[in-house]
Amino acid sequence: MPPILQEALKRYDSGKNIHLEDLKNLVRIPSISFDGFSPENVRRSATSVAELMRKRGLENVQILEVDGAHPYVYGDWLHAPGKPTLLLYAHHDVQPVGREELWKTPPFEPTERDGRLFGRGTADDKAGIIIHTATIASYLESSGKLPVNVRVVIEGEEEIGSTHLSKFLERYKDRLKADAMVLTDTQNYDAGLPALTVSLRGLVAFEIEVRAHQKSMHSGMWGGPVADPVMALSKMLSTLTDAEGRIQVAGIWEQVRSVTTDEEKAMAELPFDLAEFRRQASLLPNTRLLPARDGQVKPLQQMWREPSLVINAISASSRKGAANIINDSAWAKVGIRLVPDMDPEKTYRLITEHLKRVAPWGVELHFKKDDGAPAWGTRAQGPAFEAAQRALEKGYGRKPVLMGCGGTIPFVEPFSKALGGAPALLIGVEDPYTNAHSENESMLLSDFESAIRSMIHFYADFGGAL
Repeated sequence: MPPILQEALKRYDSGKNIHLEDLKNLVRIPSISFDGFSPENVRRSATSVAELMRKRGLENVQILEVDGAHPYVYGDWLHAPGKPTLLLYAHHDVQPVGREELWKTPPFEPTERDGRLFGRGTADDKAGIIIHTATIASYLESSGKLPVNVRVVIEGEEEIGSTHLSKFLERYKDRLKADAMVLTDTQNYDAGLPALTVSLRGLVAFEIEVRAHQKSMHSGMWGGPVADPVMALSKMLSTLTDAEGRIQVAGIWEQVRSVTTDEEKAMAELPFDLAEFRRQASLLPNTRLLPARDGQVKPLQQMWREPSLVINAISASSRKGAANIINDSAWAKVGIRLVPDMDPEKTYRLITEHLKRVAPWGVELHFKKDDGAPAWGTRAQGPAFEAAQRALEKGYGRKPVLMGCGGTIPFVEPFSKALGGAPALLIGVEDPYTNAHSENESMLLSDFESAIRSMIHFYADFGGAL
């Protein structure tokens, strides 16, 4: 083992509690990027990330602005002549907390319990930030140099679809030149089993509001002849899937690329236990798993290579304020995960046209679309992927697997194109028990440490120090 690598690993082991505290400090900032939450908290988060990057040895640290966007943070270290350059990505914004009463501990007070760190953003994705800063600091504090050049970008609006990404790329593309990207925003296949993510589903999300009259009214005095917009919306949404939960909007499945024999073989080779999957998903005892397009239950294929449609939220009046009324309106947010060959704009058009066709009783419809993102995939070939797989095995003590991910990272495809197709290495510390985007989000502390050790190995390997 080269001395530079040995010293970096030693330095991390002696200072790992410092980096864990760095993570906890970031988690305490409620950097929710969604409309209706304080943008100042996201800016405060960006400022804290910038301060941390400077403290851990990065140079040229700046908060990068784009009109209307939550702030990005940039830093670099470019003193390894003749060595490759890595573009390192994570995001500092987080999801809303959901139902706060379901959290066992406060969402923005990081809490260690049963070997995990609980709190909003612990895994998604503030741990991703610390993987970068801890790796960089471990080298700079031990030998004063890195085996590679690095450029670090920490985004502030990934959770709301990276809305201003194209403007960011146009304005700051000169700061993003690199030979490979490392994105620390995905999950391991299982706790303790590392993975490289080689495919992501895309996303189209939109809001629909149904209105039938100008005000809510007494359900006894007016019920019968007056249309109920909540019932209308319920009827409309129920037509989006068949009795088995499969999307049944005309034109959707015609876009879907068939699963190849090689893909089926690769999924079949992964360790998978249906009973364990049910436990990971926290399914109630009598809840059935829904079938794939062909009628069989194939969870990996369904999550990685088939589209899915979910009602993310639905609202009419409120549970606390429920009264005997006919509501004046009903609202829902709908999300559709996309797979290869599905076009976000076409998918949105097909679904909204379907909803307009099935709307009953002449109700009035209003739509609001979020920015969409296409699916992404790569072939895990070449020096960067080979180095990453060796590094993950050394960091975790187990060979990594290649897997798909049902989630979406809008950043990946545009940045890969901007870098001329540079390889994108997707890793992370989430696992099937993380509860990302839900209540009681958590991260396995041992995997957090293994991920950092893996990246220390990767810098040395990819930089040619081995």
